[in-house]
Amino acid sequence: MVEETRPRGEMPFLDHLEELRWRIVWSLLAVIIGVVVGFFLVTMFDVVGILKRPVAPFLAVTNSRLVFTSPTEPILLTLKLAFAVGLLLAFPVLAYQLWAFLSPALFSRERRVVLPAAVVAVLLFVAGAAMAYFWVLPVALKVLFGFQSESLSPLITADAYFGFATTVVLAFGLIFELPLVLSILVYMRVLSAATLIRFRRVAVVANAIFSAFLTPGPDVVSMVLMMLPVQLFYELSVVFARVLERRRARREVAAEGAAAVEET
Repeated sequence: MVEETRPRGEMPFLDHLEELRWRIVWSLLAVIIGVVVGFFLVTMFDVVGILKRPVAPFLAVTNSRLVFTSPTEPILLTLKLAFAVGLLLAFPVLAYQLWAFLSPALFSRERRVVLPAAVVAVLLFVAGAAMAYFWVLPVALKVLFGFQSESLSPLITADAYFGFATTVVLAFGLIFELPLVLSILVYMRVLSAATLIRFRRVAVVANAIFSAFLTPGPDVVSMVLMMLPVQLFYELSVVFARVLERRRARREVAAEGAAAVEET
């Protein structure tokens, strides 16, 4: 069997640095252009209104508006949203620059895995963010605003709400990546199904710490809503790991059988 080689290994170190420098320059340029375009999109379209929908039913006291306590808060919020939109717009360029830099150093079998994994990663992140926006946020807000509702009235600032909502949405987007990450580690033989099962209790504790850290403030409801899918995805990762290992074992047995036939 002919062993695959890494073509990039022949490239001088200084050429690596030069190429990396230009990749970073093009990436930064894409981000800057994306942020400028994002600023116009945020100001032209009601992006704040779209993001405000989960909390809108609880803003009757403030005439369905989020309040701000600093003169600079509206422009800072606009800039933050423009930056987020700019990153989304620049993501294809960033992904291409990363792929163009790394792909020559990968084996052909590794390159075959990277592209499907990247597509799945994007789909999983979008699915997690959508779940947080359409289900987790409304449920969490309904439960949280239900406490002491007869004695207290909400006065929600834009900074506090968007900080909370952004953290939840991004956290769920990352949580949905867990099965893919663990499956890739199993595929690369860094982990195994037996290892995942052996460290299940450790994973539960780490899950609780992770959820508590990402949850804004002492919010038990959001913490529980975050813990449940993480643990579910961990268990799904164990199933995926077993499937991958079984397929790998069948391929190895078939390869050994074919080699034995060739020798005879």
